[in-house]
Parts: sequence; structure tokens; C-alpha cells
Amino acid sequence: MNNYKIEIKWAIIFTLMMLVWMFLEKTFGLHDVHIDKHPSYTNLVAIPAIIIYELALLDKRNNFYHGKMTYKQGFIAGLIISIIVTIFSPLTQYITSEIISPDYFSNVIAYTVKEGHMTQAAAESFFNLKSYLLQVLIATPIMGILTTAIVAIFTKKS
Repeated sequence: MNNYKIEIKWAIIFTLMMLVWMFLEKTFGLHDVHIDKHPSYTNLVAIPAIIIYELALLDKRNNFYHGKMTYKQGFIAGLIISIIVTIFSPLTQYITSEIISPDYFSNVIAYTVKEGHMTQAAAESFFNLKSYLLQVLIATPIMGILTTAIVAIFTKKS
């Protein structure tokens, strides 16, 4: 467990960042008034996500590997972070959907149907907690591994 303290710390930081991001999206109306802009702006979360992975791997390199880290060591550290974040992701999604933005699903269903992007039944089938829980369990490790694969290139140091 001691070997993974840094990864656990950064997974928690990442998870908290995601909750803050969701709160900001809600605050700025991207879950209701400006829901039409949500698909564009939500992707900006990649910026703090990449920064957190970068800081995490630098932390691991500097404070665990004494300033030197191979690509493989960085990749494994990022993989562990991704696994932990994936474990937390259903809770994060639940908090987002039930506490931060409980009206999001009804708002996005109404918007999607009104714009003609989906039928009512298709929108209700896609935009719900069960569907989003499944989506985060699939997308989180994929995005984490891709981010790790790239960030580990820049944080390795021999």
C-alpha cells in the first residue's frame, strides 16, 4: 500500500476535480439553460485531467523514484491511477446525477428530443443513471490509459 500512496492521492485529486468540474458545468448553466453548449464545453475537462496526470507522474518520479523514472514505471503508475479513478467513477457519477445536477437527465432528454436528435424513447434509454454508470465504467479506463500512455512519454527521465 505504501508503494501506491502517490497514485491513491492523485486518484482522489482527480475524482475531486471531476466533481468540481461537474459543479462548475451546472453553475454555468451547461446542464440546463445552456445545455446546447454542453457537448462542446464538457470536453475542456481534458485540460485539467491531463495536467493532473502530468503532476501525478512527476510526483511519482520525483518522490518515489528519486528523480528518475522509465516510461514503463510512469505508465504503470498512471495505470494504477486510472484503475482507482475507475473504481471511484460510479460514485462520482452518482453524486453528479443525484446531488450536483439532479435535473440533467430530464433536461438533456427534452433538449435532444426537441432538436430532433433522438426520439423520446431513445433519449430516455441513453440519458439515465444506469446508462451513464456503464459509460463511465467503460470510458474512464480507456481515457486514463490513453492519457497515461502519452503523459508517461514526457515524464520519463533517466
